[in-house]
Amino acid sequence: MSESHPLLVIVDSANVVGSVPDGWWRDRRGAAERLRDRLAADGVPGHAGPVEIVLVVEGAARGVTPVPGVAIESAPGSGDDHMVALVAAAADRPVLVVTADRELRRRVTELGAEVAGPRTVRPT
Repeated sequence: MSESHPLLVIVDSANVVGSVPDGWWRDRRGAAERLRDRLAADGVPGHAGPVEIVLVVEGAARGVTPVPGVAIESAPGSGDDHMVALVAAAADRPVLVVTADRELRRRVTELGAEVAGPRTVRPT
């Protein structure tokens, strides 16, 4: 992996936030912001070297703003479809998608992305 193409980490906000029953459903946007802040502070454990983190939000979590180290993509429709489009647009760049969604995992691995579960960025 070269310096010009750091690992692109695409995080499925809805799936990762929903992986821990901590009341996230009462404030979806706030839960996405807490995940964003954790990503900004901790990065992606186990991945040394440069990474570019993109948090994909949808629905009630739209409107979350980026912070240094974490870009935000507000999906105009389906978050899964948006993440697949981001992977497809990454071409030959290394990509890691963080989600437990089986269908999304299948779709992005067909495009060459690696996948990891929510615990990668949000330990329970």
